[in-house]
Amino acid sequence: MRRVLLGLLVLLLAYFAVTTTLVARWMGKDERPRVDAIVVLGAAQYDGRPSAIYEARLEHAVDLWRDQVAPVLVFTGGKEPGDRFTEGGSGARWATERGVPEGAVLTEERSRTTYQNLAGAKRALERRDPGGGRPRIVVVSDPFHMFRAVKQAADLGMDAYPSPTRTSPLSASRLKLTELVLREDLAIAGYLLSGAGK
Repeated sequence: MRRVLLGLLVLLLAYFAVTTTLVARWMGKDERPRVDAIVVLGAAQYDGRPSAIYEARLEHAVDLWRDQVAPVLVFTGGKEPGDRFTEGGSGARWATERGVPEGAVLTEERSRTTYQNLAGAKRALERRDPGGGRPRIVVVSDPFHMFRAVKQAADLGMDAYPSPTRTSPLSASRLKLTELVLREDLAIAGYLLSGAGK
């Protein structure tokens, strides 16, 4: 029994070592080739006003759009029970108020997880361009989120590139960042075991 427990402990430590390394490595990646769309992963909104975390993602995504990385922005995310507004709708409104034309904006407003964000974004792109082939996207989120988001996008049949925001409040505290990386390790495990993602 002791050997079994020791073996399990070694496997667990090895898993965390590998996933933490992957998450940390992908935090530093910022790739922005010309693609079909920039997909912004949702974050909290308060009565239609993006949270500071979400606003950092939105600012970065709009900057990418202005740099002509893609002709289209896709804003994703549903709403919590009792909310009047969705994350995707709030993000789209924020962008259009800052000069992005409505024709360059797509929204996905039903998802609650990263995997659902990306699946909804893919459906929105396919509706916009039926038969357009495998979508090529740049994913915008926080740095710690990049490995899992790009992997899930690839699993959904998209060519995805990471471009994390560098101004999120989540990146300000080293202690908080360590906690977020550990949470990502667990989320990756959940995705690998269930295939449904979080």
